[in-house]
Amino acid sequence: MHTFSSLRRWLIMAPLLALAMQTASAQAPTVVAASSLKVALEEVGAQFESQTGHRLRFIFGSSGNFYSQILQGAPFHMFMSADEDFVFKLADAGKTQDRGRLYAFGRIGILVPSGSPLKADGSLRDLAAAISDGRLRRFAIANPEHAPYGMRAKEALQHAGVWQAIEPKLVMGENIAQTAQFAVSGSTQGGIVAESLALTPALQRMGSFSLIPEDWHRPLGQRMVLLKNAPEAVKAFYDHLSTPAAQAVMKRYGFDMPR
Repeated sequence: MHTFSSLRRWLIMAPLLALAMQTASAQAPTVVAASSLKVALEEVGAQFESQTGHRLRFIFGSSGNFYSQILQGAPFHMFMSADEDFVFKLADAGKTQDRGRLYAFGRIGILVPSGSPLKADGSLRDLAAAISDGRLRRFAIANPEHAPYGMRAKEALQHAGVWQAIEPKLVMGENIAQTAQFAVSGSTQGGIVAESLALTPALQRMGSFSLIPEDWHRPLGQRMVLLKNAPEAVKAFYDHLSTPAAQAVMKRYGFDMPR
């Protein structure tokens, strides 16, 4: 229970912190990032701070929500999106310094909690059978309206031919971190989550995970960009993410690096 309580605390804090940041000083060195990056980026951030002495504020949440907040003038300095289209739209709107840089490719898979009647089957054949035989009551994905990992989950479920049957049973997370919480909380029989979160020790102890074939959905090309008036510390962090040390951390959490 202690593991889940700790996991729950940091997952539910993201939207609250994002709201608070809208009233923060525009001078605060702030990086907003897709919640799939939560554990990996905190480790990279600690690495960066120890090397440079620069401390940054990280806020995690839905890429789509951050996109909307930046359009409305939120005082952020760097955006790490789980979908590069949001970065391109911000660049076209004149909110960024340039069109950014691809920093990683993400993956999705099915996560089932210990004791679930579902199998961690990336082919989704067991999921389809569970819909038919009544084993599946509730299933978690991120909201495909604004969360890139939710968009790709919907595409994968459509590819597997189960979207219409499973849609009434879906529990929608505001972002992929909240979705992971739903998937292992006992309120669902599982969910589709980011590999980067499934590889964290807390979730590994709480369930089983299997990757979904990456050609079942559009690539999760994740792009970062500096926003207007980004301070030097944030620019240095932007460059740090391309170093071998930072990329080694990202790879450990399941992210593929751009070639």
